[in-house]
Amino acid sequence: MAGLQIFLDTASVTDVKRFLSWGIIDGVTTNQKLFLMEKGCSFEKRVQEICALVKGPVSVETTSHTYEDLLAEGRRYNALAVNVVVKVAMYKDGTGLQVVNTLASEGIKTNVTTLMSARQALLAAKAGATYVSLFFRRIKDAGEDPEAEIRTCADLFGRHGIESKIIVGSIREPQDVILAAAAGAHVVTIPPKILEQMPYHAKTEDTIREFDQAWQEFRSASVALSSSQ
Repeated sequence: MAGLQIFLDTASVTDVKRFLSWGIIDGVTTNQKLFLMEKGCSFEKRVQEICALVKGPVSVETTSHTYEDLLAEGRRYNALAVNVVVKVAMYKDGTGLQVVNTLASEGIKTNVTTLMSARQALLAAKAGATYVSLFFRRIKDAGEDPEAEIRTCADLFGRHGIESKIIVGSIREPQDVILAAAAGAHVVTIPPKILEQMPYHAKTEDTIREFDQAWQEFRSASVALSSSQ
């Protein structure tokens, strides 16, 4: 999996279809809050719909809190589609790590989420996580430096040959994407409302208008020249 990847952070089929048409989406991440926004949908059916649309990984988050329940939930989600990645939170008692370690031993891909530090990401990677998810703006909300945490994590993984991929989420403005990517993220997962802002630049719009006007003037001049001949 070479190069920076972009995931879409949504549980909306409409959003998935829209941004897949742009040719830029490598995967999808979902969570409980995103499904809450999709009021009335069937959870498992929606997961399968998204997985059928997206060729890449689709992260589906567990909601249980005990080792046994999390493990059963993870196995159930894994059975929904071949590209499901099971998301497990970083519980403070290590339960999440235990679950990820077991799932990894069964060949099930995992994404350890709610990470706020490189030390948490390192533990997740050692437990066997396929992905580790650092929360950019929530780290900042805590008064800490998200770019420093991403850089440290990327350096540690590269230095020690750790294969887990760093996902950066909690993106609240377009510049967060660039800062996360520049700091060493392998994947940035972006909400639709942020991704749709990224093609825009005021000077780009001004330039398009300027070029359109020049073209119209050129065509008018060409018509006048043809008429005079």
